Amino acid sequence: MEITNREMKIIHTSTQLTTHDMLGSWKARWGVDRMNFKVEAGLYSVGKPDKSSPVLVTANYKMSFDSLRKELTELDAWILVLDTKGINVWCAAGKGTFGSKELINRMAIVQLEKVVSHRTLILPQLSAPGVSAHEVLKYSGFKVLYGPVEAKDVKAFIHSGMKATAQMRTVSFSVYDRLVLTPVELVSSFKVSLIIFGILFLLNLIGVGPFGLVDFYAYMGAVIIGCVLTPVLLPWIPGRAFAWKGWLVGLIWAVMVNMFNGWPGAPEYGLLRALGYLMILPSASAFYAMNFTGSSTFTSFSGVLKEMRIGVPAISISIFLGIVLIVVNSFI
Repeated sequence: MEITNREMKIIHTSTQLTTHDMLGSWKARWGVDRMNFKVEAGLYSVGKPDKSSPVLVTANYKMSFDSLRKELTELDAWILVLDTKGINVWCAAGKGTFGSKELINRMAIVQLEKVVSHRTLILPQLSAPGVSAHEVLKYSGFKVLYGPVEAKDVKAFIHSGMKATAQMRTVSFSVYDRLVLTPVELVSSFKVSLIIFGILFLLNLIGVGPFGLVDFYAYMGAVIIGCVLTPVLLPWIPGRAFAWKGWLVGLIWAVMVNMFNGWPGAPEYGLLRALGYLMILPSASAFYAMNFTGSSTFTSFSGVLKEMRIGVPAISISIFLGIVLIVVNSFI
């Protein structure tokens, strides 16, 4: 239970996550009310902190906040929560909402200089792209110290005299780390898929088609490849660009779809339709795989923009030409 000290503008929080907290995280993973999964920005206390207790800074995305506080058992500390508009630390640092200005302003709002006697802030390492340490020191008098990458190492970092090991500085992005990010990508793809299926249904009604079972499982396979399989296999797929990786695996799927339907021996549909699949399915996988760049530590913000400038036009043209081939095939 959170108790607010209005005079000091401090919110006391527990290190124990409730069933409601865990359910909220699960829902956010699946994109349910994701943008409202946040906590109030401000100063929080864990345990019984005093003027000498460490100050840890995080985002107001509740999953980021919960990931930090649950690792602070048996520790007295302050948590300064920035208003990142409900975005996690790494993404907020790239977007600028976890930045020097917000950090300086938030310290002034909570009057942090009156709460602690020291002048040191511990920030997540992944926030570094958005924070200028010398500006923070210049305008607030507080020194920025970057902590470990993962919240589970925070206590060890503090107990070691604010010294991080090489392992604490290493960004890991394991198969599990990538897999837990795929549900929200799948949910996003379903919204687009409903529109596509609606268009196909209308085209069937007016006699342009038929679009049936083969189109359905071919497309859904491309979605799963782009949203799940490519992220899981990311390090082992040749190439650097996410769109390229998704396109390669999608191409294998497109060939398999054609082979399932008799190609090249006794095809169940025409050559134009087969070529259409070869153009549409890899491009669809490429598009969904490219979306995963925003969830990954494998690329930079500038790298994402560069890939989109090249990938989006190429994907659009390929899908358009593929659709034309399939529509023409339906009239033959």
